[in-house]
Amino acid sequence: MAGGKETPRQKMIGMMYLVLTALLALQVNSAILLKFQFLDESLMEVNGKTVNDNAGVLSNIKSAVNEGGNRSSDARVLKSAEEIRKQTSEMVGYIRSLRERLVKETGGMNEEIANQYANPSAEDKVAIAMIGAANKKNGAAYELKDKLNAYAKFLKQYNPNTPAQLANDGKDDPVAKNDKSQRRKDFAELNFGETPLVAALAVLSQKENEVLKYEADALQKLATQVGADIIKFEKIFAMARAESKTVAAGTKYKAEMFIAASSDAITPTMSYQGRPVKVVDGKGIVEFTAAASNYDADGNSKQKWSGKVTINQNGRDTTFNVTEEYVVAKPVIQVQSASVQALYFQCANELNVQVPALGAVYDPSFSASGGTAIKGAKKGLVTIIPSATQVKLNVSSGGNAIGSETFKVRPIPKPTLALMVNGRPLDVKRGVQAQSFRQVTIEALAEEGFRQLLPKEARYRVTRWKAYLVRGTNPIDQVDVSGPSENLSRFAAKASKGDRVVIEVLDVKRLNYKGSVVDAKTSGDTFWNIPLN
Repeated sequence: MAGGKETPRQKMIGMMYLVLTALLALQVNSAILLKFQFLDESLMEVNGKTVNDNAGVLSNIKSAVNEGGNRSSDARVLKSAEEIRKQTSEMVGYIRSLRERLVKETGGMNEEIANQYANPSAEDKVAIAMIGAANKKNGAAYELKDKLNAYAKFLKQYNPNTPAQLANDGKDDPVAKNDKSQRRKDFAELNFGETPLVAALAVLSQKENEVLKYEADALQKLATQVGADIIKFEKIFAMARAESKTVAAGTKYKAEMFIAASSDAITPTMSYQGRPVKVVDGKGIVEFTAAASNYDADGNSKQKWSGKVTINQNGRDTTFNVTEEYVVAKPVIQVQSASVQALYFQCANELNVQVPALGAVYDPSFSASGGTAIKGAKKGLVTIIPSATQVKLNVSSGGNAIGSETFKVRPIPKPTLALMVNGRPLDVKRGVQAQSFRQVTIEALAEEGFRQLLPKEARYRVTRWKAYLVRGTNPIDQVDVSGPSENLSRFAAKASKGDRVVIEVLDVKRLNYKGSVVDAKTSGDTFWNIPLN
């Protein structure tokens, strides 16, 4: 690349070239293919802007020549500038025709996925088109090399800083010459051998960028010869800046009105807090997520941001500083849940946490003290599993803290046990006929409110109990049961009128939201004395 002072855009393109060269050396996978496509699209976007900038410089040269009375010396400058534009347009047109050819010969665009190529790899087809079948070295890249270097030779007469060659073999390339395997390759093999489609397109867009860059340098040198480097503002417009766009009734609204202007001949670079911002029609788009750590009694926090606007005129940078104040209003957190007043201990309590003031930009993340917070599949949904008697839920959006909510934690309600004999609820006072005593089922029933709020947590099962057949004070028989039900026909065969069946529940389990089995304590009766008639 040429020496001398480079604009921020040119420095950025230089970095992109280094990234592109590094990516070409890596093993190709889908992630790298996407990065190649991103580089290509970024370069083509910059190229489009550079074409417009260069056309603006030519327009300024024409205007300066006309205003100067069409002097012969100025007319020669204009003719040279028009010839540069003509040669550049032909060179760019040729490069873009190669892009179209490669896309077409590799299958075109993907009909199912927007802005994707049908075959983003297609290394063989790229090699055949650009290098030649069976490495015959008759592909389009050899003609491209000749055209690029001829263009460089043409441009050097107007700008001595233009390099002698824009298409180098490996031994002359500033990066490839340091690699033993790469420096033996010619221009075509270096840039298009074993190269996927998206990488080849990125190479072409990078070469197009070099062409446009050196054209811009040459046009700027010609512009200084006719005074066209003087900034002329084509777009003049009025603007207003208010102290605040939100004004309470009964208070004063204050604003400043002023004239602003922009020029098609220059593209200012702008930054916010040291970071570059997008410039559209001469105006920088400042966008960031508002954040604050301290708020006043009204929930407001005064903040300010600073920026810089830099224009480059005839190789000289002029920078203007900008400082703006703004107010951050503390957003209100809304928690939606039937159990929002208190959560259940070691249970999956589902909450819907929304911050209406943030609207569509709300991108929540959660953390908790006194428990675990698990982000849900939908925006704002979070599951809290308490491990203490109080949980503090912290809410952030886009990495910025929003606020916190504190919840009390209540213990899990104990289930009650219900005894069924022969499919009917037991009536202890009436007892059961001895000869008909058969099926016994014991159910563990969750507290109704708990079951409705957290049905996935309210699944109980009696897992172990004992039954005794007793005559007087002496046990006649006993059964250890695993599970809620058991057929006790063996008792009926041995029982006599006046005997008793004693049932004792030993263990109850609960199935939680994970599907894990945990111990459960019960309330009410766990022991029954059933008279036999």
